[in-house]
Amino acid sequence: MAWTYEKAGVSLERSDTWIGLVKKIASGASSSRVISGVGGFSGLYRIGGGKALAACTDGVGTKLDVARLTGRYRGLGQDLVAMNVNDLVTCGAKPLIFLDYIACGQLDAGIFGPVMEGIAEACSSCGCDLLGGETAEMPGVYDRGMFDLAGFAVGIVEEDKIIDGRDISKGDLLLGLPSSGLHSNGFSLVRKCLLNGRRALALDHNTAGYGKPLSEVLMEPTRLYVTQALKAASSGAIGGMAHITGGGLEENIARMLPATLKPSIDYASWERPPIFDLIKERGVDEVEMRRVFNLGIGFVMAVKPRDEQRVISLLAALGEKAIVLGQVS
Repeated sequence: MAWTYEKAGVSLERSDTWIGLVKKIASGASSSRVISGVGGFSGLYRIGGGKALAACTDGVGTKLDVARLTGRYRGLGQDLVAMNVNDLVTCGAKPLIFLDYIACGQLDAGIFGPVMEGIAEACSSCGCDLLGGETAEMPGVYDRGMFDLAGFAVGIVEEDKIIDGRDISKGDLLLGLPSSGLHSNGFSLVRKCLLNGRRALALDHNTAGYGKPLSEVLMEPTRLYVTQALKAASSGAIGGMAHITGGGLEENIARMLPATLKPSIDYASWERPPIFDLIKERGVDEVEMRRVFNLGIGFVMAVKPRDEQRVISLLAALGEKAIVLGQVS
């Protein structure tokens, strides 16, 4: 059977339609202080003094279900922080504060203690203060053992240093930073093709190319790109940045580009982590792979060709190997 995100229960088309509706509704509740709102990686709000706040919110998605199956919860904390701060930093904003929301059927310190430890550690590693949050015990809405996570992050940026893609032009290069694997996207499809049905793989399946069980591969936390993105942004050479989440490379890169331009990606320019080969072997064709997954690239920056080596060197000093994966056309 050929699996698609739609067959797994997730419609990217419905998502796009919903975002359009939300934009229309939100436009009536926005003031002149809003620089950018719904649809971007983060919203920007002018606070005066030449500064703007950036804010965003996100969750971990159905990776939660795999966490329940594996009993691996700590990494979810980093996933939650990363899904927010990686979005936040695309405009050049420095993360300031993070808040979390946990909704559950019953409080369980054995589950949520490790989650909170992961959140605190991830916040510390990217210079973001864990300001607070909310935990809601909701029996009857969530069954025992079931829960959901959401996060909210706020950052700050000088208005004249906002990175919004307006200076990107045809011929600019796309530099990609490697992902740690699946990150926190596409798990509805992953669960269907790897963990459900007669051909389901065991969680202790020795995954080719890793030498460790499938449970560890699937639960590898989302990488944090804050340090790398802010260092690159400080060079003044970055025209745009994109966090590669649901929708894959092309859709997310397009979000940072002017409407008349599009990304041209050489999918053979980097080596994909083996987990994506396994998913493809289990019935997801190449077109769908590109629509859903990061395929091994978690963050992308647009630079002028003249700045390529300078930015690559800046990132290399942080231990980051940037990959030229295409250009703007």
